[in-house]
Amino acid sequence: MSLLSVLTSAILPVVSVAGVGAVIGYTQDVEVDTLSTITIYVLTPALIFYSLLTTPIEGPTVARLFVGVVVFIIAIVALAEVVGRVLGETEPILGAFVLTSTFSNAGNYGIPLSAFAFGALGRSTAVLYIAVQSVLMYTVGVYVASRGSAGSVRGAVGKVFRLPLVYAVAAAAVVRAFDLAPPTDSGAMQTIKLTGDAAIPVMLLLLGIQLARSTGGGTVKRALPAASLRLLVAPVIAVAIALALGLTGTVGRVFVLECAMPAAITPLMLTIEFGSERAGLSAADYVSTAILVSTLASLVTLTGLIALLQSGVVL
Repeated sequence: MSLLSVLTSAILPVVSVAGVGAVIGYTQDVEVDTLSTITIYVLTPALIFYSLLTTPIEGPTVARLFVGVVVFIIAIVALAEVVGRVLGETEPILGAFVLTSTFSNAGNYGIPLSAFAFGALGRSTAVLYIAVQSVLMYTVGVYVASRGSAGSVRGAVGKVFRLPLVYAVAAAAVVRAFDLAPPTDSGAMQTIKLTGDAAIPVMLLLLGIQLARSTGGGTVKRALPAASLRLLVAPVIAVAIALALGLTGTVGRVFVLECAMPAAITPLMLTIEFGSERAGLSAADYVSTAILVSTLASLVTLTGLIALLQSGVVL
């Protein structure tokens, strides 16, 4: 597929809806927290539950995908820690560097893009990816954000068990294991589907609003290494992991695509809530700048990557 086709069929729809969100963020006083709460506690769990019940991905492939996400996160954390120290970064910027290099915007950006680029199977794979990454973000991510501060890591990690998506994954696993799923055309399943489908446009609107309100207070030059790890190095590592685990076809390609997404927004909230601050550039300003830089640069990197993935050159 040509780069122009990728732009018009996959990237443009995502950017257009996010752009509307950015305009709203600039011009309207929208309660982002309320939208975020609705997305996290209602829309996303419905999307995850329905996608897992109807996904054609078999159990062994799901297991390999879960392992792949865990191995990828561990590898990137280790690499970012080394690179950050070589660059001379110290806490709290070192923690911010590791967070933005490690965790991708696999939800607000990744799920819609995977759906546009690879259809229903792409969306199902992206949902599985974000389910695993969310658990790791509120465990490994919280530790990285809070090391050196007086915040309660135990209390923060406990948040993962208050996330409905965890229980949506567990419920879907039980329903599938005992073959209890209602027919897809039943009223219950159609209601869940309708609710879950609303998650994608709302995620994109939230992405645009959050980017419009990003302070971008850090220096772009200082954020470039984190953005480079996130957009250029991460997909290479992901390809190696996918090949090692036998993740091929659409599942493997979406796994690589999700790993190559720009920096996630959740680390910004983690650094604000659990990070320590010192004189000079704050961790929150660094993260917000890295998010902005990597998101803008991803329009180029992801267009090329999707073209490679759809052509079959990679996986």
